Amino acid sequence: MAKLHTSEITLKVGLDENQVPEELTWSAQDGGIENEKAKAMLLSVWDSKNQESLKIDLWTKDMPVDEMKVFFHQTLVSLSDTFMKATQDEKMTATMKDFCAYFAEKLDLK
Repeated sequence: MAKLHTSEITLKVGLDENQVPEELTWSAQDGGIENEKAKAMLLSVWDSKNQESLKIDLWTKDMPVDEMKVFFHQTLVSLSDTFMKATQDEKMTATMKDFCAYFAEKLDLK
């Protein structure tokens, strides 16, 4: 039997005295990433037993609102692409992409 390879992704959150994130870093050794700084992160995992998604949404207190809007837009576009890969549902993917375009237009991102 072949040996199973595992890969680890590490997230570190530096908090201030009020438990508000001041610093976010992440590492993924297999990807050559070590203590890379980030200002925001969204993490979702699927709990199959309870049929629900669990999430962690964090951003540092110095994350500018204009960058947060771009971050959300890019995340929505990425989720649309992932939805298509996972489901092959072209009609709903097109609807999601339309919303992404609307979102960007309303926030003057393009």
